[in-house]
Amino acid sequence: MFRQYKLKDYNIRLLLWLAALSFLGVLLVTSAEASYRPRQIMSVLLGAGVMLVLSFIDYSWILHFMWLIYGVNVGMLALVRIMGHSSHGATRWIQIGSSFTFQPVELSKILLILFFAGYFMKHENDLSRPSVILRALLLIGLPLALIVLQPDLKNTLTIGIVFALLYFAAGLSYRIVIPVVVLGAILGTVFMVIVTQPDQSLIKDYQKKRIMAFLEPDNPDYTDDTLQQNNSVIAIGSGMMTGKGLNNNNVSSANKGNFVSQVETDFIFSVAGEELGFVGTAAIILLLLLVVLECLHTGRRAKDLAGRLICTGVASIVAIQSFINIGVATRILPNTGTPLPFISYGPTSEISLFIGMGLVLNVGLQNRIRPLKNPYGKVREKEDA
Repeated sequence: MFRQYKLKDYNIRLLLWLAALSFLGVLLVTSAEASYRPRQIMSVLLGAGVMLVLSFIDYSWILHFMWLIYGVNVGMLALVRIMGHSSHGATRWIQIGSSFTFQPVELSKILLILFFAGYFMKHENDLSRPSVILRALLLIGLPLALIVLQPDLKNTLTIGIVFALLYFAAGLSYRIVIPVVVLGAILGTVFMVIVTQPDQSLIKDYQKKRIMAFLEPDNPDYTDDTLQQNNSVIAIGSGMMTGKGLNNNNVSSANKGNFVSQVETDFIFSVAGEELGFVGTAAIILLLLLVVLECLHTGRRAKDLAGRLICTGVASIVAIQSFINIGVATRILPNTGTPLPFISYGPTSEISLFIGMGLVLNVGLQNRIRPLKNPYGKVREKEDA
């Protein structure tokens, strides 16, 4: 379970990027809604503590419980259907006590990465067999069905994309990947044609309005849905190069004037743009990119396929959620609520991402202490470079 590691092998760079992002997150959440500051600080401290402990636990030992992890994940998502807490027309949270809510889907992303890292390594030589593919689709289909019923379309798509990336990174044959990509493009086109019809019943009305507001921003029928993003773009632009400063009291600002709602979560990037300017937002994007690249670099040097897939999956989550959050705030994507990793307020998301980073750190620590199996099945010693 625990191993003896060398401190020089610890990925200090990744810790520095995470510390910088978390510090900026606390500052921006405090500026957006000061009452959330204690919870944000506690989330960071708790998440960082869990990350550090988890970084010293052998991920290979954790993967011995992959089926238990899958069962806990499905049970957790099923519990939302039974005793979930509803808000804004969706049932995605479990109420714990009088003041704390837990969103299982955020932890579910990490648990599914762990499970499929073990599953794909177990079937490393048979990934293109129809039986293995079918079983994998069934295994991902059950949690996705529970998530889409909440309803939570964005996280359904996010987890679906991460699953596809993991399967590709595991070594799925191009002869299967290319037809699947073509089929996905066709199905995506058919989906858009269907949901834009007046009498469609495939998605919820509010989801359709958000899509139509993106496709027809000048249509007066969707003014309420476009106003949020329009104000977000104005707020980001108003920050210009260096921003108006944190916690400014300008009532004309999108933050202090309440022109953009949910600024502490889904639209935290508009606060960053307005108060920190281009310099601040560029720094946030750069730090997120460095975290993603560090995860991928760690995965490339992993001792086995499971380690590589864990790092790939965690990197994918950070990259996809960052792209969606920033894309929504800058109006290049339809309005959908996704937290900006390590920046937005949200204890469940924050702690879950730190759990993922703890696993990445452990993969990095094991790069030099175990033999590495090459693609031809022989074993060579890992270089201590």
